[in-house]
Amino acid sequence: MNPYTRPDVLRILHINARQLRGWERAGLIAHSETYSFQDLVQLRKLRDLRSTRLSAASIRASVVAMQKASGIANPLLEAGTERDGPRLAFRHSGTLVDPIRGQMLFDFEHGSGVARDDGKRFRCESEAEPATFLDAVQLEEAGRVEEAIAMYEALLKQDSSHAPSAINLGTIYYHRQDFQRAEALYRSAAKADPHYALAFFDLGNVLDELRRMPEAIEAYHAAIRLAPRYADAHYNLALAYERQGERRKALQHWLAYARLDTTGPWHNHARLQIRKILEREKLKIVYRRPIC
Repeated sequence: MNPYTRPDVLRILHINARQLRGWERAGLIAHSETYSFQDLVQLRKLRDLRSTRLSAASIRASVVAMQKASGIANPLLEAGTERDGPRLAFRHSGTLVDPIRGQMLFDFEHGSGVARDDGKRFRCESEAEPATFLDAVQLEEAGRVEEAIAMYEALLKQDSSHAPSAINLGTIYYHRQDFQRAEALYRSAAKADPHYALAFFDLGNVLDELRRMPEAIEAYHAAIRLAPRYADAHYNLALAYERQGERRKALQHWLAYARLDTTGPWHNHARLQIRKILEREKLKIVYRRPIC
């Protein structure tokens, strides 16, 4: 397969250059000008984790500890991940492990392999199912997308509340511009787990593509309620309000984004929009409520 360039990665995953550089500095992904599909899958996993409040340093510490404890070369790809309080836990060989503390965790709900903002675990897989989900991810990673689709659909047939499969399958259809199918899958993920900020963010994106702006705005707000520091959700919400002509509402979220992402082209664009709105609306006092 042809490699993905840095601009390709930013566009496909809806991340910004500052976030990518941060993951590189933390050692979570090697710096490169081109990326393989496997790299893209790993970056998508990091993007999913970004909607939680786990820092890159915390993720890195857990990854290194898991490598030492299990011998797994790349835990982000080869094991499921779940937030456990302030740390990242991994599902490996049917067991949930906190590698930093060296402890096995009680897993009352059989975690799914995707983190949640509130630190709880998804209800989804039986003990035999994590390998099925991982197989689907690996098929997608290898470019065998039709086979991955079939496997995601099989997993959803077994458990319709399996939010990670719905998100991954929805993203495949999103990039194929089958927005109606992607919308249905993102809504399924959000319904299955209402604490899943990324599901609402992705739902907002597809509704934006369909130019159903009031619904997109509602979805972005839901993502921000779950993860107030979700910079990309503030950015996209600001754009949505701009398209609606609601500049003062857009201003609030441009300001939030500029505080959360302090460098790079997206920050510069947010600052430019802030200046334009202030000049056009003749505002002197701006919205300053801190981001929680």
